[in-house]
Amino acid sequence: RVDLVESGGGSVQAGGSLKLSCHYSQDTDSHYCMGWVRQAPGKEREAVATIYTGGGSTWAIDSVKGRFTISQDNAKNTVFLQMNSLRPDDTGMYYCVSGNVVPWLVVARGCTSLADFQHWGQGTQVTVSS
Repeated sequence: RVDLVESGGGSVQAGGSLKLSCHYSQDTDSHYCMGWVRQAPGKEREAVATIYTGGGSTWAIDSVKGRFTISQDNAKNTVFLQMNSLRPDDTGMYYCVSGNVVPWLVVARGCTSLADFQHWGQGTQVTVSS
């Protein structure tokens, strides 16, 4: 059983910051692709930032590079998403996601496919006003 519990969403003005947290309960003897998937109204889901727990490699989409930082605290079973310089187009529901991906595939292409993520949290809303 895998449980993912998000916290930290809210409403901010453009230029502000938020930090999302995802506490996970899963087999800590394995390594996972984890990350944050954003669902904005009328748009497709996108994995904005991801991390491989077995080493900490990270990936992010171009629109959030330099503004969002994903990190992990293995001792606390928590993944974070620090979001700075928020923009109205960052608005959406943010889901913490997790998936058990074979290491050679992570080496080949990273944790970059939505198909990597079998487990989803309940989501936390982020609203950025102009």
